[in-house]
Amino acid sequence: MADEENRTVEETTPAPETTAETAAPSAPKGEPVPQLAPKERRQQARAAKAAKVGTRPARSIEERQAERAAKRAKNAARRRNLRAKAREAAKATPNGEPTPPREHGEGRQKERQGVVVSDKADKTITVRIDVARRHRKYEKIVRSSTTFHAHDESNDAHAGDTVIIRESRPLSRLKRWRLVEVVERAK
Repeated sequence: MADEENRTVEETTPAPETTAETAAPSAPKGEPVPQLAPKERRQQARAAKAAKVGTRPARSIEERQAERAAKRAKNAARRRNLRAKAREAAKATPNGEPTPPREHGEGRQKERQGVVVSDKADKTITVRIDVARRHRKYEKIVRSSTTFHAHDESNDAHAGDTVIIRESRPLSRLKRWRLVEVVERAK
């Protein structure tokens, strides 16, 4: 049983001579292998790789200009193809314009539900709207909030109330929303 364990250990570990030969193949057999710093080892490896790859053939200015002209022509053809595809896609949609998805119908204002943060200003409330959504790449729930200033004609809403606000024309520098209703009063 102990012999089997020793045998497996010997089979899995390479002999020290083979590691020395693989570490520095340029050293002749029988001579001691010099120990190099990692930086020097990397430099030697890069030099050996560069020697294998070799250098590019020398080209004249005219040859390089011809290569660049060919590359320009190829890229121009690719761009023309992309523009043609975009035109075809635009023709497929009505009115020739791609329409972005709408969250509300045409002529209808957006509505949001949020919590009143402040009601100190006269006829104005500050509403915080919290959004929790899943991150597209990392799939983690990301929470964010936005504050809006909304017009409250009768000073009906107070801090802590849950309210619904609706988009409106600009009423002042920051107010672009109106209070629709108070859903729940603060306790």
